[in-house]
Amino acid sequence: MQKIDVFSLFVAMTLNLSIMAVALPYFMGRVNRAARYAQTGIVLQTAGWIFLFSSSAVERGGWADHLLSTLAMGCVSSGMVFNAMAFQIWCGRKVSVRTPIAIAVLMTVGYSIGFSNYPFRVGWANALLALQIATVVVELCRPPKVAVGRWRWLLAICLSIQMIVLACRAVLGAFYTAEFPNFFGPYLVNQIFALSSNSMMVLSVVAILLAHRDEAARELERLAMQDSLTGALNRRAWLLQSGIELASSVRYRQPIGLLLLDLDYFKQINDTHGHAVGDRALQLFVSGLQAVSRAGDVFCRYGGEEFCVLLKCATPDAVMAYDQRMRQWLAQHSIQELGFELSYSAGIAMREHDSDSIDTMLQRADVALYDAKSQGRGCTLASPVRLSA
Repeated sequence: MQKIDVFSLFVAMTLNLSIMAVALPYFMGRVNRAARYAQTGIVLQTAGWIFLFSSSAVERGGWADHLLSTLAMGCVSSGMVFNAMAFQIWCGRKVSVRTPIAIAVLMTVGYSIGFSNYPFRVGWANALLALQIATVVVELCRPPKVAVGRWRWLLAICLSIQMIVLACRAVLGAFYTAEFPNFFGPYLVNQIFALSSNSMMVLSVVAILLAHRDEAARELERLAMQDSLTGALNRRAWLLQSGIELASSVRYRQPIGLLLLDLDYFKQINDTHGHAVGDRALQLFVSGLQAVSRAGDVFCRYGGEEFCVLLKCATPDAVMAYDQRMRQWLAQHSIQELGFELSYSAGIAMREHDSDSIDTMLQRADVALYDAKSQGRGCTLASPVRLSA
């Protein structure tokens, strides 16, 4: 073990980090917020190690050593903050890193103030870095808000190993300084730290890439289910969900209604006000659907300016009440948001028989919608009840 060249291992790790800091943004291409945070974390940690090596080339204990070493600690701990933010987003949680930030500030300031006291600064820096990592490990071990792969356990294991080694270095540096008098010296704790840092660094980057892949897959799945302009479900996703809800209504003998809505004179809106305003009108309409829908109501952009709503456990009166809420919402918001009144025509179809499908209900609602348009638009009509044979 004594033959291990600690300095060379740290040099190799810094070179690997530098290569990754440059290569990851290039090969990952355009990325979202979480991946940018992870990339920034790697860049900051790379800068920290470069500062640390630079401090070993100047007079020990001088002002340059003090400055470079403090910058090194600040960069390494700041990099962990950015990594923590990335991990939280990848786990589906809101970013909340006040504790890691507070530890990073406290560690850097305390390190700078107590720099002249070697046992203090070694114990302080390693202990607080271990504590900072512990907060990240705790976050990774919490149940995620979205489905994630095993990358979080790989990260938790890698960070836990680093945390344990840092805690040991803190104890040795603070209370057994003779066993740990120099960061780059061939001492057992340095050798363990150098070996673990190299291996854990590689595995951590693998975990970050897996996390980014997971998020990209979730985003592709979301895009496959949502309309890109309005954020509403697209027709394919709505038909799938509506088929499930219709089967449930048959099984439990519950009423269910379908509302097919079409914005009035939408081509005229585009021609008069421009397509950008037309897009805003569609987005506003979806905002209205979100505002008036109950939990369990399923709506989508069916195509163009046409929208569909499936209302669970809804009687004809309940569907009409939904329609009235929607019209009132548009009356309150469309002129204010768009500068003109936005209206629609609609057709209603109820499930009449157990053999009804979404397609047959859509056909009946479309006939009722056609009649509503023929009667001057801006109204809602229900399809006539079909008598059973």
